[in-house]
Amino acid sequence: MPTYIAGGYYEDGKGLKELQQEVSEHVEGGAKAVKMKVGAVSIREDVERVKAVREAVGPDIMMMVDANCAYRWYEAVQMATRIEEFDPFWFEEPIAADDYEGHKRIAEKTTIPIATGENEYTRYGFRDLIATGAVPILNADAKILGGVTEFMKVAALAQAHDLDIAPHGAQEIHIHLVSAIANGLILEFYPKRMDPMWGKVYNEALSLNDDGTVSPPEVPGIGIEPRYETLDPYRVA
Repeated sequence: MPTYIAGGYYEDGKGLKELQQEVSEHVEGGAKAVKMKVGAVSIREDVERVKAVREAVGPDIMMMVDANCAYRWYEAVQMATRIEEFDPFWFEEPIAADDYEGHKRIAEKTTIPIATGENEYTRYGFRDLIATGAVPILNADAKILGGVTEFMKVAALAQAHDLDIAPHGAQEIHIHLVSAIANGLILEFYPKRMDPMWGKVYNEALSLNDDGTVSPPEVPGIGIEPRYETLDPYRVA
C-alpha cells in the first residue's frame, strides 16, 4: 500500500534546517510521501516551513500539510493560496471538523484537495461531510469510529460518491483496511523516531519497503499479537 510518513511536528529548537533534515531522512529511507504540521505559528512562518520541505524533498515526493483544525475558514483560504505553488497533495483538517459550510468556502477558493474526517465518529457524520461536496479525501479512523464494521460502512459510502479513503492513525489496524477497499488511497505511517515503543508492542512490526509502500503482515487475523515480554514492565494489574 502506498504510504506517507507522518512528521514535520513543531519542536523546541527545530528550525527550517532541522525540518529539512527530518524529511530528507524519510526520503532517504524510501518514503515517497511525507506529511508536516501547520497552524501553530503565523501563516508567514508556516509558508516558509512548507517551502523548506518542498525544497528538501524535491518535486517528485508527495507532500501533505495538516493543520489539525487550527484555522478559521478565511485563514485557511489565505494559507492555501500562499502554499499552492509548493504543490501540496492535500490540506488536512484546515478548520473545525463540523464546520461543513467552511469546508465548502475553502474548496471554492483553492485547487488543493481537502482531507478531513478523523474526528467523525459515525457514518452519519461522514454522510453530512460528503454532502458538502468539498472533501474528496476522507481520513476515517477505525478506532474513532468504534471498529472495523463502521469503518467499512464509511468506505462503502465514500466509494458510492467516488471519494477516497486515507485512514488516520493506527497503521497496524489500517494497513489491512485500506488494502481491502477499492477506494483505499494511502496509509499513514508513524516512524520509529516518533514512538519510543515502536517495535515493542506487537510481534509483527510494520516497516517501510524500499518503494515507499507498506505490506500487511502475513499472519492470521489482524496481525497484532501483543509482545508480552516487552509490555510486562508496564503491567498495572
